[in-house]
Formats: sequence, C-alpha cells, structure tokens
Amino acid sequence: MELASQTSSELSGLMQQKVGALQAELSKLPQYQPETKHYFHGGMYCREVFRHAGVLVVGAVHKKEHFYLIVSGTAAITDGEGNVQEVTGPHLFQSKPGTKRAVYAVTDTLCMTFHAIETTTVEEAEAELVEVDPDSMYSLGNQVKHTEIEVQP
Repeated sequence: MELASQTSSELSGLMQQKVGALQAELSKLPQYQPETKHYFHGGMYCREVFRHAGVLVVGAVHKKEHFYLIVSGTAAITDGEGNVQEVTGPHLFQSKPGTKRAVYAVTDTLCMTFHAIETTTVEEAEAELVEVDPDSMYSLGNQVKHTEIEVQP
C-alpha cells in the first residue's frame, strides 16, 4: 500500500508499531530517568519533563486529547501520523488519543503536557490518561523501572 493512499488511522497505527519496536530495542540498553515534575490545579494536570541532549525516550499511549509543549530546546518527535519532526521550542502540539511518541533531545529540552482532569494524584492521573503497558521502561510518575542500569548524564 502506498503511503499516499493510507488513512490517518492506518498511519497512526503504523507509527505506533514502529515506536513500539523502538521501545523494545531501547529497553535492552541502559535507562535514562528524565527529570519530571507534576502539577495539579483547577481541574488540570501539567507534567513537566526535562531531557538532556542526546537522550531518546518512548512515552506511553495516551487515552485522551492533550497539549504537548516543547518549552525550550530542540527535539525530534514522532507525531503519531507517520512523521518525525525536528522542532525548537516554544512549539505546541495537539495530541490525539492513541498517540505514542518517541522523543530525541537534540539539545537539552524542556517539555510539558497539559491535561483536563479532575484527579489530584499522579496515580489517579496516570490511570485515567495512559494505557497500561507492561513493556514500558517507566513506572508511575515517569520513574525508570530498572534503576540499576540508569545512565548518568
């Protein structure tokens, strides 16, 4: 099937498969724990993530629409529709349900996501916002699962 004849849904599924394969390969390597902060206010949840230059991470599949903001720095990011974009912050994306991103920090990069939510804990937010992925390299709150192989920046 030619790329031009594929639907947006097919492209999204294909990109998710590719990002999943990348995640499987990355999980074999030493892990990096991004600096993550969580904020709750007025029915909103903001997740702030700092990545050092040269780091590649794969996120979770998101269940709901949200904003994804590159605050500063340059990153190469999968867009969920079969493309990889290199963007320099500030740059705002609108993420759709089912999006799973791979993000490579070309330079030190600060990113934020913004979610409409009524919960006030990271545990409740993650249960509502992201799909369960037993193969994920990260556990609750963006904590690396295998800290014994964490790479220091």
